Amino acid sequence: MQTLLVTGYKSHELGIFKENHEGVYYIKKALLQRLSSFIEEGLEWVIVSGQTGVEMWAAEVVISLKEIFPDLKLAVITPFLEQEKSWNEVRQEQYEEILINADYVDSVTKRPYENPGQLKAKNIFLVSKTEGMLILFDEEKDGSPKYYLEAAKQKQEKGDPYEIHFITPYDLDLLVQDEQASKYEE
Repeated sequence: MQTLLVTGYKSHELGIFKENHEGVYYIKKALLQRLSSFIEEGLEWVIVSGQTGVEMWAAEVVISLKEIFPDLKLAVITPFLEQEKSWNEVRQEQYEEILINADYVDSVTKRPYENPGQLKAKNIFLVSKTEGMLILFDEEKDGSPKYYLEAAKQKQEKGDPYEIHFITPYDLDLLVQDEQASKYEE
């Protein structure tokens, strides 16, 4: 797999409102582990839409991984122009830093937000341009990632090969337990 869409919950869907929240550390660590293994298997491009939460954290992880894997590329393909317009200043600065360090930046619709159809178009477009998806999602907890998942499953139902890889709450719990266990061993 050479192109991978990375997505998951928005920060507010996870109850995370500050970047120093402990959960951000574990989510980034899970993303780092999974992306590193994909890179070793030939991953070249990571694609995100740049929404807050998992996608921005994934972009930051990719930017840090580029120091070790200089051939790795990051694309930020937003659903519409100025998606960050209503975000707070800290989020806007975080987003701007990601855009500066991305290898490719574009928008699916070349105009500001008009309607939810732009979000649906983004989901379908990004799934169509990637070979697989890494998604932080709990199928028992509703949230915005389900729309990407629906687009991916529709692609699979058409007979197109598309890999869906999950990071689940269980995976994150294991990371926390491993980290705590290693602290006790020290």
